[in-house]
Amino acid sequence: MTHTMQAAQVEQFGQPLVFKELEVPTPGPGQILVKTEACGVCHTDLHARNGDWPLKPPLPFTPGHEGIGIVTALGAGVRAVKEGDRVGVPWLYSACGHCEFCLAAQEPVCADAQFGGYTRNGGFAEYILADPNYVAHIPAGLSAVEAAPLICAGITSYKGLKETQARPGQWVVISGIGGLGHLGVQYAKAMGLHVCAVDIDDAKLAHATRLGADAVVNAKQADAVAAVVQATGGGAHGVLITAPSLPAFEQGVRMTRKHGCCVLVGIPPGEFPTPLFEVVAKCITIRGSFVGNRRDMAEALAFAADGKVKADIELQPLSAINQVFERLAKGEVPSRVVIDFSPR
Repeated sequence: MTHTMQAAQVEQFGQPLVFKELEVPTPGPGQILVKTEACGVCHTDLHARNGDWPLKPPLPFTPGHEGIGIVTALGAGVRAVKEGDRVGVPWLYSACGHCEFCLAAQEPVCADAQFGGYTRNGGFAEYILADPNYVAHIPAGLSAVEAAPLICAGITSYKGLKETQARPGQWVVISGIGGLGHLGVQYAKAMGLHVCAVDIDDAKLAHATRLGADAVVNAKQADAVAAVVQATGGGAHGVLITAPSLPAFEQGVRMTRKHGCCVLVGIPPGEFPTPLFEVVAKCITIRGSFVGNRRDMAEALAFAADGKVKADIELQPLSAINQVFERLAKGEVPSRVVIDFSPR
């Protein structure tokens, strides 16, 4: 086995990733080593590289929280996985397991949670150290490439839809038909929901229609909110905002039906104005949703293993990561880019 590996790291916020030859890490007690087969690229990786959020990762670090691979080594005491298993190393890298939130299966908000590709080195490298208690277990029949977007974009959109509490036969708006939104449309249809897709890009809206959206609205049109209210017969029971855009948040609240729930998962930097009269008079819930717990992960993967959800994937080598980031920043990635580590 080679003792060095390629990795792409953030050395300075806002600067291109630097390619390095690093030692392959050795798993300590309670850790596993995963040989990366594929790793999805998420808008969060761009936020991480830019240092956009209040909690900044320590430099240098390896981004990537959609890494899928094969377990090649176990540290002492590991029981949850075995060598040869295919696992994913997700955004929720680990949590304490015993606080009030972990005990309530709300481990993503554990105060001691670690985050893959952020506070822990992630999947833009040929090997990843991982916590066996928090990895995703990839069902047989899903390839590494197919699974990669599901362990972040998939679980986040699926959990966000669950958090709207919309019931089968009710309407949801999915705002932003990118990496998360194009999966959200599919999850929503599989969950028996009516979908109104909202975006500023007609090509992405056409894509949403192909994926089963019942209505589409371009958010740039002057009466976008009115168009959604009309299409959904009074506003959507649930609104899922995946777009990293402040106007989408402000519109999303106004697209929500009386007693409906507007769920925020995109995290653009900044704040957005909330129409207080509407929120109070319409009894609207505004809720944040952050990835999902381990059970949500298993459910999100099961939909895909059943063939109900499939990410649109563009393969790129690790060497292209900086160009991918440039395109992502400009909104020029129509689906999900997955870094392919298979030998060329």
